Amino acid sequence: MTGSFSVSGNIVDVPNRKIYPGTVFVAAGKIAKIERSRERYATWIVPGLVDAHVHVESSMLPPSEFARIATVHGTVATVSDPHEIANVLGMEGVEYMIVDGKRVPFKFSFSAPSCVPASHFETSGAVLGTEEIGRLLDRDEIRYLGEMMNFPGVLHGDPSVMEKIEGARRRGKVVDGHAPGLRGPDLEAYVRAGITTNHESLSREEAVEDMDRGMFLQIRHGSAASLFEECLSLLGTRSPSCMLCSDDKHPHDLVKGHINEMVARALRAGIDVMDILTAATVNPVRHYGLDVGLLRPGDDADFLEVDLFHGFKILTTRVRGVLAAENGSPRIPRQPVRPVNRFACGTKRPGDFVVPAGRGLLRVIRAVEGQVFTGRTAMEPSLENGAALSDVGRDLLKIAVVNRYGESPPALGFVHGFGLREGAIASSVAHDSHNIVAVGTTDGALCRAVNLLVESRGGIAAVTGTGGEAVLPLPVGGLMSDRPYDDVAGGYLTLDRMARDMGSTLSAPFMTLSFMCLTVIPRLKLSDRGLFDGDRFTFTGLFDGDAREEAPGADKP
Repeated sequence: MTGSFSVSGNIVDVPNRKIYPGTVFVAAGKIAKIERSRERYATWIVPGLVDAHVHVESSMLPPSEFARIATVHGTVATVSDPHEIANVLGMEGVEYMIVDGKRVPFKFSFSAPSCVPASHFETSGAVLGTEEIGRLLDRDEIRYLGEMMNFPGVLHGDPSVMEKIEGARRRGKVVDGHAPGLRGPDLEAYVRAGITTNHESLSREEAVEDMDRGMFLQIRHGSAASLFEECLSLLGTRSPSCMLCSDDKHPHDLVKGHINEMVARALRAGIDVMDILTAATVNPVRHYGLDVGLLRPGDDADFLEVDLFHGFKILTTRVRGVLAAENGSPRIPRQPVRPVNRFACGTKRPGDFVVPAGRGLLRVIRAVEGQVFTGRTAMEPSLENGAALSDVGRDLLKIAVVNRYGESPPALGFVHGFGLREGAIASSVAHDSHNIVAVGTTDGALCRAVNLLVESRGGIAAVTGTGGEAVLPLPVGGLMSDRPYDDVAGGYLTLDRMARDMGSTLSAPFMTLSFMCLTVIPRLKLSDRGLFDGDRFTFTGLFDGDAREEAPGADKP
């Protein structure tokens, strides 16, 4: 809590869509009163920004460190699904996020992760069943059921899926959605089940249909996926149904900006400030029942001083009256980080990455710039000594996924779109189960990149064709660092540049890499259990001419 003080400026009353000069009086962390004046001010006072859907883990920072840089950009609260660390550590991971987040002046609202594992088509480190989800939902601080990625389970009435949804609704808690590509009757059934939001719309048309069906559209601008430009005009025409979110923001991007970037870009596009701030503040606060102030007497003193005439420049950020950031620097002290992890696999040999030749064309994953979904294509294999090899001339690269929770052979496939001409890159940030995923030009480079992560018990790594290498260790679940945010951003940027120097033309190669295993998103993915057809929700063979199309041990959809 803080003592009494006052701040003067142009008050932006977003709920009532008014702007007037005045003074905000704060006492004990609350807004005691707001008085109008006749003064002229050069700054504006606005409610603090809210990220309506984010996985904090994707910043590679634990919550306490995430808060230090997020408040610099005017974010005072997040609607945070701890789905990533829950897939690694289960209830222990969720508790870790809650406890760490409480150590700083920031308002993290964590969910009960609905899909741990996200699907049964990959190996995860934990399982959260209906009993565990119920215990989380019973906690007052857990305000919603995290994104329901198992949309086939919803559409087919899977009992465990429906029990989680009904459990949230009985407790008066909302259910977040995840519905890429759902249209028509399937979308209607998904919404009818009680799901209220979607951040995975694949097009503007799909986003409009989501809103027409009664869902909130969470307009995403993340490191690898963004529909912001395509949906920008909806902020002006459909603002009561919109929120702003990052979903996945890697550290070097988070250092540059957060929700404030979206606000500034929308202002430059001519969208009314009230429509923008409604999506960035009022809508998530009301929808999720967040204890975040909206600049009204009696509210928590969660507000910003900004310069609207200079690109929505954040001057100060206050959370419950505490000065959290000022003039581009955090005022929140850094907290010591306690590493927790689950990593049980050993090092690999180059021979583990050999793909025996099969019959017919290769089924090849096609990485899509700026998207979490993938395409699919068929390509002639490059064969040598009875094995299928990477072919950099055609941008046909080998991809491997290694189970990090136990010993098993790597799952192998091929991918087009990464553009590497040499070396390999690897990451243990691999949605959703966070096994090790690597893409490379040779089996030796693949093996070395994977082993760097095995040796550091998680992180991201790059290996050049001449033997140069670098690794950013992530000792918190193989997902987050124990270093300050600027160190993490610098380490990430070094690796990102290495990937580009090796030929990648992707805007975010490591973020794109992290989605190659995401079996709940179409169309073709690779899990630690094999190549997965996201359209048919089943495993498939690597070569289209092999007699057995479905991989051994595959689950039925």
